[in-house]
Order: sequence, then structure tokens, then C-alpha cells
Amino acid sequence: MSNSKVKKMLFILSKATIENVYAAFVMANGARMEGIEAEIFFTFFGLEAIQKKKLEHLHVATVGNPAMHMPTMLGGLPGMEAFATMMMKKEMEKLDMPPIGEFIEILADSGVKLWACKLAIDMFHLKEEDLVEDLDGILTIGDFYNRADQEGTHLLFI
Repeated sequence: MSNSKVKKMLFILSKATIENVYAAFVMANGARMEGIEAEIFFTFFGLEAIQKKKLEHLHVATVGNPAMHMPTMLGGLPGMEAFATMMMKKEMEKLDMPPIGEFIEILADSGVKLWACKLAIDMFHLKEEDLVEDLDGILTIGDFYNRADQEGTHLLFI
């Protein structure tokens, strides 16, 4: 194992729950603040985080989420997901966390590369105009892996 420093972080975001999206965005932003290159590859349901019509309507996952510390049945009750989402958004506002759309602009402005997965785009029948303007492009997974071809690059699946 090499003892070189982290030079580039590549995040693969596959789920657009609020907690996953903010985890990826905060880590990518933190990487840039440390002078580390950062890129996010949005695939499968992670694409909802960069769809203009969906990005401000993301929810907290209450069913099957062990971090919620509640029985699955309770998490599935009507209104529970909306309540948990409202509570999380309220806590994030207290920490001055920007809304998703604004956070995407901050990331793009700081040099974070934002990529959509071609396979998922095709599978969900999306078009480039459905996605945020700050997107750097649509890549195949092979193209994305090629971006990891340098020492000091780490991939993180979220």
C-alpha cells in the first residue's frame, strides 16, 4: 500500500435520500476545501438529486433505515417520512446547510465535477434538459473509472 496523500475523491451516489445526498455533498465540499479534487457520479436513484423537478423534494428514508432507531412498521406509517424529512431540514437550516439546488451550485463553483450515469439516464428515459445546468456531462461507468486512473485517487460508494 502506498503512503501517498489523497489527491482525488470520486463519489458514487446511488440513492437520493436527503441523508445520502448531503453526505456526498458535504464530503465533496470538504475535499475541495482541503485542496483535493472531487467528483460525484450520480447513478440509479441518485439521479434524483440532479433532476430539476425532484431535487428540492427529496426525503429521509424511514423504512429499513437502522439509523432511524424505530421499527420498520412505524417508519411506514402515513406521514412519518414527511415528518422525519421536515425535522432533518429544520436541523440542517440551523447549521446553515444550503438547500440541494444551492449546494449543487456551490460544489460546481468550487470545482467539483458532477457526472450523470449514461446507463441510468437511458434506463429512466431522462434527457439532458431534465438535469441541472451545473452538470459536467453524462458518462458511462467505464469513462468514470478512467477518471480514477491516477495515484492517490479514492472511490466512495454512497
